Amino acid sequence: MNIGEMSIKEIKAWIEKLDELPKDFLQLLKADNRAGVQEIARQQEAAIARQEKLALQWNEMTQYERQLRDKGHVHLFGVDEVGRGPLAGPVVAAAVCLSADFYLPGLNDSKKVPVASREAYYEIIMRDAIAVGIGIVDAARIDSINILNATKEAMGKAINSASVAPDACLIDAVQLTGLTCEQVPIIGGDGKSVSIAAASIVAKVTRDRMMADFAKDYPQYGFDKHAGYGTAEHLAAIGRYGPTPIHRMSFTGVKEQA
Repeated sequence: MNIGEMSIKEIKAWIEKLDELPKDFLQLLKADNRAGVQEIARQQEAAIARQEKLALQWNEMTQYERQLRDKGHVHLFGVDEVGRGPLAGPVVAAAVCLSADFYLPGLNDSKKVPVASREAYYEIIMRDAIAVGIGIVDAARIDSINILNATKEAMGKAINSASVAPDACLIDAVQLTGLTCEQVPIIGGDGKSVSIAAASIVAKVTRDRMMADFAKDYPQYGFDKHAGYGTAEHLAAIGRYGPTPIHRMSFTGVKEQA
């Protein structure tokens, strides 16, 4: 292939057809003295560097999974929750079992993933995971048993609702009672394990969609904007309109208005 005989438009069209850019082709681009081709080469180098960084991150975030699989475990569940801190809405947990060959570069703690990517990752996880379980504990139950116990209850529901039973559970910072399988609690686990990160994504998207639905029932509170967290806007709405049935009456910021 003679790069020099190709127009910049032809080079871009050819690259778009490739799954991976051959290194010798990149060298040909870099050797071309046209400014437009040099810019393409820089863009391709940057893209390769990003992919290499994501691959390294993936390798680091699968270390717990590899260790458990080396011990003979097959169905590894990542377990995480979303919604411990808000003043309204449920706490939502997810349990996700990924296959050994699952690969989704960029998967991370849901708080570190842009909304558009989070939604895309959610669809991929729900489509390709071996199993996904979701557990939901509402505000009244949170008030009754406290948020820590509600979190554990939601996690247990998520695990039990999955279509397969776990051989081991990787759990974000929490130790659960009643599980017969091996547990690996990991502080900050949603940034250290792809399985927990996947659970974080599923729980976050599930809860955000629920809060968007609640916003239709209680439009004056803006649940679709702050998801029930104690923003100035939310606190002002509670002060003006009072708590709703989905508010956590035991939480500071709500109980004063009851």
